This record gives sequence, C-alpha cells and structure tokens, in this order.
Amino acid sequence: MYTNWTELEQACKSCEKCNLCHTRTNVVFGMGNPKADILFIGEGPGENEDLEGLPFVGRSGKLLDKMLAAVDLNREENIYIANIVKCRPPQNRDPFPEEQEACINWLRNQVMIMKPKIIVCLGRIAATKLIKPDMKITKEHGIFFEKNGVLMMATLHPAALLRNPNNKPAAFDDFLKLRAKLEELHLTT
Repeated sequence: MYTNWTELEQACKSCEKCNLCHTRTNVVFGMGNPKADILFIGEGPGENEDLEGLPFVGRSGKLLDKMLAAVDLNREENIYIANIVKCRPPQNRDPFPEEQEACINWLRNQVMIMKPKIIVCLGRIAATKLIKPDMKITKEHGIFFEKNGVLMMATLHPAALLRNPNNKPAAFDDFLKLRAKLEELHLTT
C-alpha cells in the first residue's frame, strides 16, 4: 500500500495486472480534490475517458456535472471521482469480475489515503462491488449504508439516465439526499 498520492498514481498508471492494459489508451486514475470528504466511484472509463485520461468527461460526465452543481458540488474543488477499474473495457462492456479484482486495490489505496466521509457509487457495478453484492440499484438508490465508518450511497449511473431520462428525477432526488446528509454532518461543500 502506498501512503503518498503521487506515488500511488504513478504506480497505477503503469499497471499491467489484467488484460485491459493491452487495449487502453490511458489509465484513468481519477480527478478532483484528493482531500475531499466525498468520493464518487463509477464502474470504469468509457471511450472519451480512455482518450483523455479523466473520468466522466463524455455526455454522462456533463450530466453528472450538472447534477453536482445543483447541490453545490464541483469535481475540481470538493469531491473526487474514481472508478472500480482504471482502464476501459473494450466496447464499454461491464468490467469482468477478474478485472475488478485485479484493479480494486488501487481504489482501496485511494480510499485509504483520502479517508472520505461519504462514498457515492455511480451505478450497479460500483454499488454491488462496494456496498453489497445483492444491491438492487433501482430499488435501493439514495439509501445510505455504513461500512467501516464510511457512509455509502448508490445512485443511478449518468449513462443509464441518458438512456432512460424518466429516471432523472429519482437520481436528482439522490443528490438532494446527499446534500442533506452533508448538511447534517456539517461537511463543507
């Protein structure tokens, strides 16, 4: 385990623990404020993220940014965004369990250094990996769980909201619950 953020990022960017290293353009380590109290975690980079080396920069990222702004959060200032896997699965498929296992220690190390107060899982893959294996994202989004002293909540993935815009109000409600929790805990945004 690394204790220095820069060393962790450098090591991660040269990772070859699974076959995703052979098809990536860039490792997507994450972005934002590594001292933030809030960590958002997606499943893995898509095409735009792979090209730019940054998480959530495509259409779903623009939607995420709007939802964040509506509750006074900003990826540059008061949150950090990472993924379960740091390299793009081909054709944006779900990362295989063995790919998730090969990569999860990078994320665990990020969490260990950051010590976030709240983790928000963006979508089913992150929620089932981090909150509980039988997580039903459509039924249990917006509910806070506590694991190892960290509050965790899942919300619908922004890409899923683009495919099914009828779910946007429910996801936005999750962001309002997040803001209320931040206020309750007196965490600055």
